[in-house]
Amino acid sequence: MTLVIHGATIVTADAGRRVLPGDAIAIEDDRIASIGPSDQVLAAHPGAETLDGRGKAVMPGFANCHTHFGLTLSRGIQEDFSFPSTLRFPKGVGEYLSDDEHVVMAQLGALESIRSGTTAPFEISRNIEVYAQAMADTGLRISLGEAVHDLDQRKAVWGDTFEFDDARGEAGLEKIESLHSKFDGAADGRVRVVPAAHAPEAVSPRLLRRIRDLAERWDRPSTIHLNQSWWEVEAVRNTRGVLPTEYLFQHDFLWDRMIGGHCRCMATQEIALFGRAHAVASFNSAIAARRGYSVRAGDLEAAGATLVMGSDNMAEDMVEVMRTGLFMERVRTGDGERPTPEDVLQWATANGHRALGLEESGTLEVGKKADLIVVNTQRAHLVPSMRFVSAFVHQGTPADVESVMVDGRWLMRDGKVLTMDEPAIVAEADRIGRRAWARLLEEYPDVPFPITLDTRNPGVD
Repeated sequence: MTLVIHGATIVTADAGRRVLPGDAIAIEDDRIASIGPSDQVLAAHPGAETLDGRGKAVMPGFANCHTHFGLTLSRGIQEDFSFPSTLRFPKGVGEYLSDDEHVVMAQLGALESIRSGTTAPFEISRNIEVYAQAMADTGLRISLGEAVHDLDQRKAVWGDTFEFDDARGEAGLEKIESLHSKFDGAADGRVRVVPAAHAPEAVSPRLLRRIRDLAERWDRPSTIHLNQSWWEVEAVRNTRGVLPTEYLFQHDFLWDRMIGGHCRCMATQEIALFGRAHAVASFNSAIAARRGYSVRAGDLEAAGATLVMGSDNMAEDMVEVMRTGLFMERVRTGDGERPTPEDVLQWATANGHRALGLEESGTLEVGKKADLIVVNTQRAHLVPSMRFVSAFVHQGTPADVESVMVDGRWLMRDGKVLTMDEPAIVAEADRIGRRAWARLLEEYPDVPFPITLDTRNPGVD
């Protein structure tokens, strides 16, 4: 089947950053067949299904290069307790969920991703196999990063005691291998498994080497949370005698296919080392701003790093991520012109797809995968829409995204998500979240908790 979207603004995000007003894009099966003047594309595809694109923009879908779907469970709570969290419950709230409930919370994150225009999320978590099939069923082009560590993290964060256990690391590696054997290449190749280390303070040199070995064997990137807090910096300095990025360099984990999540507490020498390796920095701007951190994004890019973007915890809104990243970097440098909206769009699309090894998506070019979004440009906050990329980055919202396509298949069409039961997921996720937090607070009434939660289940008609 062939579809032609005509009369639209085509935002290619290609090397020339071309924006083509009033043009058309033809999609045959799962590929982009042609892009050009509407009359020419329509004439070249007689009998194709047509979609009137006047008042709309067609763009590549976003690549969210660092997120944790299940942490939607802590939305509206953990954003306000810094990192590492100043909440000191003996259990995590996620421990009150069954496997089926973990699936629902992950589906909630995937649902928000689709609504926000993401087509290629990188989900990083533990025990992903529990909900991997549900993620494949969303239609997203998803990378799954089973994160492993060999540190007793609770003792480290609460007691400043760093104990590493080879058995814990081996168990994590077995989970990565199992996830890979069952799901890598699933859903017509849309699902990919990526080896993930948790964080420098939590992973021994031996385990770092094993994770990179898997990445190279499977021709995948690797990832790690990196320089995400000053606590991490001091923990690595105290246990390894060097800074976090230097620790990765010492043990051959700093390479051009390594995606460092956060990179927000870096010394100048670390930025230079990171850039010299041409590693990838996931600029998770919205969570950084919520935590009170500022990423030296321009410095990383100037040093030779590739910048991509991610939402991280509690939210999947990549439109917010782009805007926050633009604002943060301009405030940090005092430069009211750079980065440009076109820069951050490239970070969130072309750069992100390429970093994830998805070279066939991320830009709108003939022969590429038909992974795209359709945006309504005729909104009060977007007109006059004479420079659409700037208007969208500065003023856009996820509600402007009308339709989302992956592999030539609509995941959302005219505002309706087609691959998920949105009302059921939203209602069930609300019930699960309220119940889990109520149980945690009930079990530990003496733990300081300086906010009030409405944990009643109000019922949603």
